[in-house]
Amino acid sequence: MTPWFACTGAELLAMDTADVVGRLAAAQSLRLGAEAGQTLAWTPQINTLKRLVANADGGGWMIALEYDLMRLEKRCDAVIVTPRAIVVLEFKTTRADRAALAQAEDYALDLRDFHAGSRAHPIIPIVVAGDAAPLAFDPPLIWHGVLTPIATTPAALPALVAAILAAAPAASLDGPGWMAAPYRPVPHIVEAATLLYARNGVAEIAAARADLPNLTRTTEAIARHVAAARENGERRIVFVTGIPGAGKTLCGLNTVFGPARQDGAAFLTGNAPLVAVLREALARDAVARHGTAPAEARRRTRMALQNVHRFLEDNLAGTPPEHVIVFDEAQRAWDAAQATRDTLRRASRLHMSEPAHALEIMGRVPGWAVIVALIGNGQEINTGEAGLREWGHVIAAGGTWHAVAAERAITAADPMQRLADGPAPWLTVDGDLDLTIPVRSIGTDTGAAWVEAVLDGDRARAAGVARGGVPFFVTRDLAAMRAGVRGFARGLRRAGLVASSGAKRLRAEGLGVEVGGADNAPDWFLRRWPDVRGSDALEVCATEYTCQGLELDVVGLAWGGDFCRAGTGWVARDFVGSRWNRVAKPQNLAFIRNTYRVLLTRARYETVIFVPSGEADDPTRVPADFDAVADYLFACGAGALPSAPVIPASVVAMLF
Repeated sequence: MTPWFACTGAELLAMDTADVVGRLAAAQSLRLGAEAGQTLAWTPQINTLKRLVANADGGGWMIALEYDLMRLEKRCDAVIVTPRAIVVLEFKTTRADRAALAQAEDYALDLRDFHAGSRAHPIIPIVVAGDAAPLAFDPPLIWHGVLTPIATTPAALPALVAAILAAAPAASLDGPGWMAAPYRPVPHIVEAATLLYARNGVAEIAAARADLPNLTRTTEAIARHVAAARENGERRIVFVTGIPGAGKTLCGLNTVFGPARQDGAAFLTGNAPLVAVLREALARDAVARHGTAPAEARRRTRMALQNVHRFLEDNLAGTPPEHVIVFDEAQRAWDAAQATRDTLRRASRLHMSEPAHALEIMGRVPGWAVIVALIGNGQEINTGEAGLREWGHVIAAGGTWHAVAAERAITAADPMQRLADGPAPWLTVDGDLDLTIPVRSIGTDTGAAWVEAVLDGDRARAAGVARGGVPFFVTRDLAAMRAGVRGFARGLRRAGLVASSGAKRLRAEGLGVEVGGADNAPDWFLRRWPDVRGSDALEVCATEYTCQGLELDVVGLAWGGDFCRAGTGWVARDFVGSRWNRVAKPQNLAFIRNTYRVLLTRARYETVIFVPSGEADDPTRVPADFDAVADYLFACGAGALPSAPVIPASVVAMLF
């Protein structure tokens, strides 16, 4: 990303303010169209910057104006690169309220996380507003990362920056080098869907993750197979496998909103909350961005994002318009027994498994068709899920479809998650279709491996992974968990609480209220505090059914009594009536283990795990059960939650 205009401090002083404003206005007209109000706002901002540069003898500074932040689809008013620190300025004509401070801090966090030239240097977010109450600068003990946001007035800005630079440790920040450094943001799934849907292309997302060739290769492989099917008049099913958080859903959205859009494409999922959240996010964005009528915006998103069960039923007769469908979490497609039960609160008209119906329906599309099946390994959380084996049986029996998949699809340890037990004439192996590098976690790629080791019961392996640092913290205090989550969720980072649907006794801790289904999920994932419906109110928990496929920046996970330690292994339990019953069936044990895999991999940054203390007089909350879980997590390398918030309590109170 590039600023609309950049120059050195000396160049800024030498230019007429009207000239700088004219250059910004020209850049604006190329991108957004003319906006008179913005042009008027730039003049006092440029004059303030000139006074700042002149006061500090900042001729060698690099000044970037209207710096684009693709992930946020917003722009920093100004980024000043000095030899000692990076200053992010946000100018406000209104007061410097908590929203303005959070916005400036979020810009700074975005630079820290995704701009290579900013990562190793202190970044100071400052809100400049006429009504701000200037405060004396209190230097931090450690000059690292993003400092607490500061509010000041235009007149007091030069003195504030002078104090900051006088206190900052010596460094060797280079302005031109900073400008040339890559900016590679990692948008979360809602942001990515919004970008792709709005821009009709994927160039920005692809460029954002150019440092992860695995994701790029998989995206290109899907496009290659779609093109081959189109050109050769074939019917192909493309299986995309990968670890949790590796970008499978992003690849699917890439296909639907990118190169396959011209062919007619739809994203299908049985995950009702995911459909509801993405539809609402895209519709709101279309209304805000293009002025689309809300009803029309929602109609359009319904075509692109569809419930898979409804798609199959609606197309039992006739031919769908799409040549390409993306089947999300295809390993969770229903088997014949589940598919023929009541679905969507009404009698089902399906009479075969969902894989069988999908191939039969898309087999009627004239000329060619492609099914992109996204496979989330270790994500099965319910009965009636057919697994990859059912897809393999249907493909082999039909004889008209050809499959392509990575080797993982035929070598998985679980027979239910194998397309076939070895090479098959209808299957071509393509290693580019396996995603093995996590992209959800920011700043570390060890989270998924740590979770896998923890759930496998391999303490030594987990501790080995944790030696490189893992973003997991444990506390036995619910209030401390909430405070810690809020402390980690700086700027506009989104936080929320999650818990297993089987953790029934969390109600004794005051956590008995769940988000609910698809009707409430959009409010929970999209609204912000002080709207109490938003996730960062930290009042209600999302279960695995609500949050699977979606993500939060910071997660507070409340551990339940449904998954405990017994000796050296895990024990799964089901709460019935007034007591826990031990789960004996291996499949049901796997479902509960996978539930905690889903919950432990929802965060892009930190996960704070609250393990209750239990109650000696309550046989459903035996303290020893929870002590064993906490001890095991600590032994695996999870950190103790810091006793103090990550940012000062006064700022936490202001922002939340």
